[in-house]
Amino acid sequence: MPLQNRVTPFGDIIAISQRGLMMGNRGIIHDPATKTLLKKRWSSRAWIICVCQFKDVRRDVMARRSWTELFFLDEATALSAGHRPCFYCQRQRAKEFQAAWAEGNGTGLPPAPAMDAILHGERLDRQCNKKHHPLETSIQNLPDGTMLACGANAYLVKKGETFLWSWKGYSPAIIDTSGATVLTPPSTVRALQAGFEPLHSDAFKL
Repeated sequence: MPLQNRVTPFGDIIAISQRGLMMGNRGIIHDPATKTLLKKRWSSRAWIICVCQFKDVRRDVMARRSWTELFFLDEATALSAGHRPCFYCQRQRAKEFQAAWAEGNGTGLPPAPAMDAILHGERLDRQCNKKHHPLETSIQNLPDGTMLACGANAYLVKKGETFLWSWKGYSPAIIDTSGATVLTPPSTVRALQAGFEPLHSDAFKL
């Protein structure tokens, strides 16, 4: 039976067989004795994106009182949920994100805790639900990798077009922008605008 550790663009953690391209965590949010989630959905403001393979280290998923392994279809999904690249297992990638963040948001190079503090305010509302941001421009002006919500579905923006997200990948779709909101945190959208390109495996390339 699949563990409840797959993350959607809405930040929800569900149980499904597909694992996806990326791994990450939000701290310790599981009981290792039962491999089930606790009621809380984060225990740290450092919501990070990791690689699934690093230095031949193999972990028994959700088996010990360590950070809870979460999985994402791809990097755009993780960014939409409010995560950012990890400075430990993919340092160069994290530095690229940091530089794009600085350029897009008009700041000096921010330390990771500073980015985490801003992201925490952008990904959750006061009730700790996923925060939706208003769509204030046309889709053609949004950077590739931005994720939108329309109804119960999520859509990836790529070259001014929208693609329906699913655990099997993406499919072309036209949405009613009058009812759309932005899932990707605004500071991350600005990093995408500054040139940060989310990773896709060959299976998920558009």
